[in-house]
Amino acid sequence: MDYVDGFVVPVALTSKEAYLRVAREAALVFRAHGATSVVECWGDDVPPGKLTSFPLAVLCKADETVVFSWITWPSREVRDAGMAAAMKDPRIAAQGEMPFDGKRMIFGGFQMVLDA
Repeated sequence: MDYVDGFVVPVALTSKEAYLRVAREAALVFRAHGATSVVECWGDDVPPGKLTSFPLAVLCKADETVVFSWITWPSREVRDAGMAAAMKDPRIAAQGEMPFDGKRMIFGGFQMVLDA
C-alpha cells in the first residue's frame, strides 16, 4: 500500500495566494522525486474545540486558518529517498521564507492500511 506524509499548519488568512504559490512549486518538486499526489486543503469549517482540535494543535490565531495537506508516495522507501532529494532540490531553497509558521506545523509519515 501507499505511504502518506500528513501535515497540519496554520496560515494567515491574508497569505492564501502566497501559500498556494509555494505549495504549487513544492508539489512539482515532490512529484519529480517520486510522489504520486500532493493535496492541499484550506480550512473552511474547522471548529476550535476545547480539549483537542486542529486549531488548538497548531495554536491557530484569530487571523489564521488551518491547512491540512498530504503527499502520497508508492512506499516508505520511495518517500524516504524522494523527501531527502526534494529537501536538497534548489527549487525548494529558492522559495525563500515560507508564508506560515513552520514551528507550529504538525507532520508525520503514515503507512496506509485502508483505502476504500
